Amino acid sequence: MKLRFLTAVVVAAVFLAACSTKKEETVKAAASTPTISAPAPASGPAPDSIEYFNTVVGNVVTFGYDKYDIDAAAQSKLKGQAAWLKQYAARTLTVEGHCDERGTREYNLGLGERRANAVKQFLIAEGVSANRVKTISYGKERPTCVSSDEACYSKNRRGASLVQ
Repeated sequence: MKLRFLTAVVVAAVFLAACSTKKEETVKAAASTPTISAPAPASGPAPDSIEYFNTVVGNVVTFGYDKYDIDAAAQSKLKGQAAWLKQYAARTLTVEGHCDERGTREYNLGLGERRANAVKQFLIAEGVSANRVKTISYGKERPTCVSSDEACYSKNRRGASLVQ
């Protein structure tokens, strides 16, 4: 009986010694292993954010006087919008059509609608699902600039894409 007890004590001591050595090795290994910190967050808005869409992709295209056709600069920006929308499929878009102050209210509402629809049709042609894009015309009712000069007029002739 004493032999069994003595054997059990020796086995327990060996076991505890093995555990403490392993723990010391683990502590030493952890101390000598260089720490890898998480990468620093990138500056600027997150790529899936509305702020990113508005500032990096660009949410406004402009039109010529009494025009609603998509020029080369607008095509480039709208291709970027389409790519972003395809990447973030949960996002939807409302395209606002705007005009400068010249012309009647009714005429500018119609022109704003044609501008918004031109943007929508371009995005659809680029692969964005039609049910993700709505349009609305504000005509001349929501100008970004209120001076009566060409520089101001050109800022107001726009299609603005608002992400939801």
